[in-house]
Amino acid sequence: MSLYYNQSFDGSQPHVDNSGFQTNFNGQYAPITAQPGVVVPPPGAVSEWITAPSNIPNCPPGLEYLTTVDQLLINQKVELLEAFTGFETNNKYVVKNAIGQKAYYVLEDTDCCTRNCCGPARPFDMRIFDNFQKEVIHLYRPLACSACCFPCCLQSIEISAPPGQVIGRVEQEWTLCLPSFRIKDVNDETVLRIEGPCCVSSCCNDVNFNVVSLDGDIIGKISKKWSGFTREFFTDADFFGINFPMDLDVRIKAVLLGATFLIDMMFFEHTN
Repeated sequence: MSLYYNQSFDGSQPHVDNSGFQTNFNGQYAPITAQPGVVVPPPGAVSEWITAPSNIPNCPPGLEYLTTVDQLLINQKVELLEAFTGFETNNKYVVKNAIGQKAYYVLEDTDCCTRNCCGPARPFDMRIFDNFQKEVIHLYRPLACSACCFPCCLQSIEISAPPGQVIGRVEQEWTLCLPSFRIKDVNDETVLRIEGPCCVSSCCNDVNFNVVSLDGDIIGKISKKWSGFTREFFTDADFFGINFPMDLDVRIKAVLLGATFLIDMMFFEHTN
C-alpha cells in the first residue's frame, strides 16, 4: 500500500487503497500524490514517480514525462465487483516506465448504463492525470462499429493534450482479417500505422501490434502481455507494453498511448 495520500478533489477525507488510487466518502477516485515533507525517500532510492524534466521546448504541459522514455507499461486495476458479478465498472490504469516508476493514472469516465449496455463497444472518455492530480491528456472514443461489413463507421479515438487541444487521432482501417490503424497528427495527416496479428487470442502468449512507419519499417510495438490464467479468465484487467523510438515526437507518443486503450477495448475487454 502506498504511504502517500492527498486530500480528495471535493475536500473530504480520502481512503487510500492498495490500487494506487484514493477514494473519498462519495466513492470518487483520485490519484495519490506525494506531499512535501511527509515521506523523504532515502538517498539512492528510486522515486515512486518519474521525475519530469523542465524547460522542454514545444512540449504540451504534462507530456514532459514522455520525453525521457522509449517504453511504457500499462497495468489495469482489477475490480473485484466486476470479477465476481460481471457488472462492468469504470476502468482504471496505472502507466509506468520500464523500471516501475509511475507516469500517469488513467480513469475511464462513462455512466453505468453505457458501460453495461454497450459493453466493449461503448463510447468513452478517459482522463489521464499526472502525479499532481492534474488532467494532462484526454481521450475520447465515439460510438462506432468495428465489423468489416461496416467500412464507413469504423473505430477511432481522439487524443487531446492538454484537454481541449487535439494533438492527434487513431483511426481504424477497413480490412478483412488483419487489424490495422492509422496514426494521425495534429494536422490530420497519417504519420504512422499500426498492424495487428490475424489472431488476437492471448492464451499463454503476448499479442503484438506493430507500429510501422510509412516506409514499412517496424519502429515499435504495442503488446498485450499474458498475465496468467487466473487474471486472464476471471477478469478483463490487462497488462500492456508500448515501445517506440526515444526521439519520437512526444505528441505521437501520447497518441500511441491512446491507441493502446482503443486496442484494449476492441480486442481484450470481454464480458465475464
